[in-house]
Amino acid sequence: MSDVVRTRFAPSPTGYLHLGGLRTALYTYLLARKHGGRFVLRIEDTDQEREVPGAVDLIYKSMHEAGLDYDEGPDVGGDYGPYIQTQRRDLYPKYAWQLVESGHAYCCFCTKEELDQQHKEAEAKGVTWKYNKKCLHEVSLEEARRRIAAGEPYVIRQNVPTTGKAGFDDLLYGHVEVDCDTLDDNVLLKADGLPTYNFANVIDDHLMAITHVTRGTEYLSSAPKYNLLYEAFGWKPPLYLHLPPVMKDSTRKLSKRYGDPSFEDLLAQGYLKEAIINFIALLGWAPKETNEEFFSMDDLIRLFDERGLNKSPAIFDMNKLTYFNAHYIRELTPERYAELAHPWLSQVLDPDRFDFPRLCELLQGRTEIFSQLPDMVRFLAEMPSFDEALYVNKKSKTTPEIARQALAFVEPVLAAIPEWTETCLHDTIMAAIPESGMKTSQVLWPFRIAITGQAATPGGAFEMAYLLGRETTMERLHASIAALG
Repeated sequence: MSDVVRTRFAPSPTGYLHLGGLRTALYTYLLARKHGGRFVLRIEDTDQEREVPGAVDLIYKSMHEAGLDYDEGPDVGGDYGPYIQTQRRDLYPKYAWQLVESGHAYCCFCTKEELDQQHKEAEAKGVTWKYNKKCLHEVSLEEARRRIAAGEPYVIRQNVPTTGKAGFDDLLYGHVEVDCDTLDDNVLLKADGLPTYNFANVIDDHLMAITHVTRGTEYLSSAPKYNLLYEAFGWKPPLYLHLPPVMKDSTRKLSKRYGDPSFEDLLAQGYLKEAIINFIALLGWAPKETNEEFFSMDDLIRLFDERGLNKSPAIFDMNKLTYFNAHYIRELTPERYAELAHPWLSQVLDPDRFDFPRLCELLQGRTEIFSQLPDMVRFLAEMPSFDEALYVNKKSKTTPEIARQALAFVEPVLAAIPEWTETCLHDTIMAAIPESGMKTSQVLWPFRIAITGQAATPGGAFEMAYLLGRETTMERLHASIAALG
């Protein structure tokens, strides 16, 4: 095994990168970068029935978008390729037969019907099914070769000892050990010649000189069998780091089948990748050197330490992610915010009709997710209908009747404004309000409602009137006055 830390992320091409997988990829990446090692991407596509067309390209895209740039992989090359398992299929039979020859594996000719019957018998007895080693005891190696030569379908199974213990060392859970008689003789090589996930992992991790394997706790029960294979080959096993799951709540894991978002889904909803990565990093890990919660990728590489990982499952809180996203949006430069906001705003209005930099300036501090923007500015493109009850404001004691007076007062003041700027609008109206005999809020609240039809807007009455322009503001004001009667 290499002295250089080599980690790998090995997803199956079954769809979008889910958030639990993204966290595994992130921790794997951070572990490599922390120790100046190599980060490898490997595609595990031996389960051909579950593969989704185009999913491999989606994995590449998601990894690059997340900033998890790998040193070796199918699309970047490397010294240990190929990095797609089906392109390595000729490698696995050699190692499977090596185990057969040494007695650590055997050929199995049991049909699906026979195995189904064994399952039913175990179920009837209320016991967990394990293969009964029938072919190990009844089929010699010579007979197996003869039947294979005759074209009979077969698989190669691991010959797990029936006594003793099997174990492994985990960076989070310490030494884990189980009784061998609780383990099943899993299939290593399938009838189609492709390896199973369990077998291909061991072969590829060894041949690619992987030193650290990061994966979910669902593989804790399989790891002892992996180490039995390493022992059978005489290879040094990697260090393991099994991660607790990311949960939707206290009872259910995050899952696409229940509508939980993938990484690509969150990007499409207007979350920033920096916010997602920062948030995902803290799902089950916390730096020991600081109580801060906002970290760049460089910060995470510098601070990451597997000793800061938690054994308890992490709860994925969308509200907390939104809080992170709002922070990152506020930290954007005005130019970058405008660049990102433009396609969202363009869904409902023509940005060229407005003072776009000023509009973005008003929106940036109020934006939590970019997908909120269309609804936040829709009123600028088209005046919504609204009930006169919207004029009621208990705090300022504004009523529809006061609104009539306020709009009748402000209309000629607006008509006489010489220059349609925020400053001129503000100074002129504020100077005139004392003449009305009303409170400032009793004038400005109805004025803003009359030209926007909204209880909440990105700015106050002056900002909204400026953005709408003189003509649109006066049209909307006249229409609202007429509606009030």
